[in-house]
Amino acid sequence: MTPWTRTALGAALSLAALSASFAQPQSTLAKMAQTGVIHLSYRDSSVPFSYLNDAKPIGFSIEICDRIVEMLKTKVKRPDLKIERQPVTSQNRIPLVMNGTVDLECGSTTNNVARREQVEFAVNYFYTGTRMMVKKTSGIGSLADLKGKKLATTSGTTNVQVLRKYFKDNSQDTEMLLAKDHADGALLAESGRADAYAMDDILLYGLVANAKNPAEWTIVGEALQVEPYAIMLRKNDPEFKKEVDAALVSLMKSGEFEKLYDKWFLQPIPPRNVPLNVPMSAELKKNLKEFSDRPAAPAPQ
Repeated sequence: MTPWTRTALGAALSLAALSASFAQPQSTLAKMAQTGVIHLSYRDSSVPFSYLNDAKPIGFSIEICDRIVEMLKTKVKRPDLKIERQPVTSQNRIPLVMNGTVDLECGSTTNNVARREQVEFAVNYFYTGTRMMVKKTSGIGSLADLKGKKLATTSGTTNVQVLRKYFKDNSQDTEMLLAKDHADGALLAESGRADAYAMDDILLYGLVANAKNPAEWTIVGEALQVEPYAIMLRKNDPEFKKEVDAALVSLMKSGEFEKLYDKWFLQPIPPRNVPLNVPMSAELKKNLKEFSDRPAAPAPQ
């Protein structure tokens, strides 16, 4: 082998190794073991899943993720594993999971086919559908009642696609206003700039419970497209998904999941200490036995 050949071969092997390092990023479990840190996201107004109370993230999803982390500590042999929390929005949550900023997205995110092209989902832990919050005096009882009116919803959510399809299919002239988050969307309705705010019904119950005057509001309309919520994580990291799923299934089998559900959906919750009074759905009860990560139907075009 000539010196030139050895040099060329060495360069080729170095390039191949570099390419492999890009093609096979460090696994999340290995990164956790090395750094002693796991990055969890939170939302600021997804009551009761993930929201701020006295500037601290709390909620059903937050507690589920924290318990998963406790189980992961044993897997990575890091009892000192530290949680670092990252705020996310409907618009940036997927990119931040994809680029590694967030390891577990602990919010209120629908597990659907389109999103699974970019990210992975753990076992489903809630089911919901698109409905509306309106003032009791509005006379609005369904989406059909919004002809010629304004409807607010949150940008970057599956609800936008579902609602647009409904209005298109029914040739309905309803103007849609896109808010940056759930709190802003509810404010559009509260201030009168929108006639209603449409979102996942469970989030609406949380917004109504924490409104300035909860008695003014009601949740109306038949649920459009029942969808599962699940924790997002990066694609192509099967070992991490396996451990996250195992931890979540353990919570479900032990009865701890049901205790958390009771705490956040049936008991008084901060900041107003008002209960949502939302019993567990038939779909969720079924999944406490099946442990499925099956996505919702493809988002409508």
